[in-house]
Amino acid sequence: MTDVLKAQRQGAVLRLTLADDPTRNSLSEKMIAALTQQFNLAAEDQTLRIIVVAGEGTAFSSGHNLKELTAHREDYDQGQAYFKKIFESCASLMTTVAQHRCVTIAEVEGLASAAGCQLVASCDFAYASEKAKFCTPGVNIGLFCSTPMVALSRSISPRHAREMLLSGAIYDAHYALRVGLINEITPHDKLTARVNAIADDIAQKSHTAIQYGKPAFDAQLNLSLEDAYADCASVMVKNMMDHSAREGISAVLEKRKADWSPA
Repeated sequence: MTDVLKAQRQGAVLRLTLADDPTRNSLSEKMIAALTQQFNLAAEDQTLRIIVVAGEGTAFSSGHNLKELTAHREDYDQGQAYFKKIFESCASLMTTVAQHRCVTIAEVEGLASAAGCQLVASCDFAYASEKAKFCTPGVNIGLFCSTPMVALSRSISPRHAREMLLSGAIYDAHYALRVGLINEITPHDKLTARVNAIADDIAQKSHTAIQYGKPAFDAQLNLSLEDAYADCASVMVKNMMDHSAREGISAVLEKRKADWSPA
């Protein structure tokens, strides 16, 4: 836990709350480092199953800290080295989120802008209140949202991604739901309870099966139909040989609750 990020553990669920309301939870250098540290620690904790990312205050996240970036215009190289460091560290964070062994859930209240929208798109699921808004407004300030585009274009259709990126407009939660950026809209006062319920439900599933499935899902998207089936059939064979499948199938046949503890 830092002064910009709160970490709260409850059972197999880790809740990370962006808590830098004065900057609207910007992805500052400190915030990126804090999130990266928490996700890396979570990767080593085999008792964790779910990571929820939420925002405290007026926004989910306003994206990169523009004041922080602009301050480095005074550097000897006009900020080039610092910009490279920030964008590369942010890209590394987003890759970690997208490829994490835990299931990741974005809980969106308020505005998710630019890299904040990128963070939402990088998570496995996203649930939002009716007050949530989404945008990639870089085009409006002469800085195209190129890195947010990577996550966004992998989360929604190319046409809708282009619309958001090229217009720079702010879109409401109903648009985000329609294009597939979020999974569900929940009333403001019930959002956290809804996300907690989903997290608790998924945490009861076989984590081993999820560890087989998450990377396989991403890998098969970039393959031909034939190669995708061949690759996923291979994954299923490996999964079938694992204790989780043996236990799960036996539980079904024996009409009992599965025990997902290691063999």
